[in-house]
Amino acid sequence: MNIFIICPVRNLTREEKFQIQYYIYSLEYKGNIVHYPLRDTNQNDNIGYNICLENAQAIINADEVHVFWNKDSKGSLFDLGMAFITDKKIKLINKIEPTEYKSFENVLLKLESIGRKRC
Repeated sequence: MNIFIICPVRNLTREEKFQIQYYIYSLEYKGNIVHYPLRDTNQNDNIGYNICLENAQAIINADEVHVFWNKDSKGSLFDLGMAFITDKKIKLINKIEPTEYKSFENVLLKLESIGRKRC
């Protein structure tokens, strides 16, 4: 299976990086192909446009999108929008709590529960 990982790249904590890398290792050990933006997307882009293009293509090529959610990651929001429009199966890597108000946390929980978005 081909899997794209949505996760923070900038301001990634040491603990988050360890959790994500361990998760990726377990996926790859099982024979999956994983696109991890920190490792697999060329981050040498002063504007960010080429990063968005490269991630978009990797999301299109993916069978599933797995999300390590950090609400402060702007790039994750952008990538989540791309995954949503491509109707990919969404799986959460880390535990997030629902909120009592509309939020991306609630959207992610809904997307994971239905497997794919339904139009």
